[in-house]
Amino acid sequence: MRESRRTMARRSSDSPPLPPRPARRAAPHPGPDFAREAALLQNGVHCVAGVDEAGRGPLAGPVVAGAVILRVEHIPEGLDDSKKLGARERERLFDAILDMAEVGLGSASAAEIDRLNIRQATFLAMRRALFALPSRPDHALIDGRDVPPGLPCAGSAVIGGDALCLSIAAASIVAKVMRDRLMTTLCASDPRYGFSRHMGYPTVAHRAALAEHGVGPHHRRSFGPVRALMLAGESDG
Repeated sequence: MRESRRTMARRSSDSPPLPPRPARRAAPHPGPDFAREAALLQNGVHCVAGVDEAGRGPLAGPVVAGAVILRVEHIPEGLDDSKKLGARERERLFDAILDMAEVGLGSASAAEIDRLNIRQATFLAMRRALFALPSRPDHALIDGRDVPPGLPCAGSAVIGGDALCLSIAAASIVAKVMRDRLMTTLCASDPRYGFSRHMGYPTVAHRAALAEHGVGPHHRRSFGPVRALMLAGESDG
């Protein structure tokens, strides 16, 4: 009996270990859908627009907002949060959205950002985008936490909406592509800062160009790094 137990123990210890359990992976997010728009349409709303902006964080250039009314039967394939898409795919979808949907664009300049602050200037750009739509929407789905005041229709805020809602995803693409094009145009007129490479964001190259050339006409003077550079220049003078 003892020998039998020893044999059993030895056989048990000699057996290969069980393979480790594979780590659980979070299910991939399915991407934006039309559920929020559909719910509004089923409840008597006739026209729904998605709204998003691009360019809150840069040190230069405008903040741009897009407003898009999608047609249920003509939704472009591949719509997603613009930040998840490459430049070529954004350009392709930008053209598809213009072909298949109603689009409004609005912006607030660097001077307006300095005068109003970036939050209020973003609201201004969103209002302008909605008013620029060919059709007046009954309801706007706004990316973020806030519904801007003074909209031409009712509105709902959707946190992370560009990753959840197809209309907002479309608006994010429109706003991003349009802003990139505007920054490329600004770069052509004033190449010192390399706007076409960083779109005005506070990269190392942009900060170095600011230090070398000083503050340009398209910079946001109310933003910390730009304001600090201006104050340093005043103190040196």
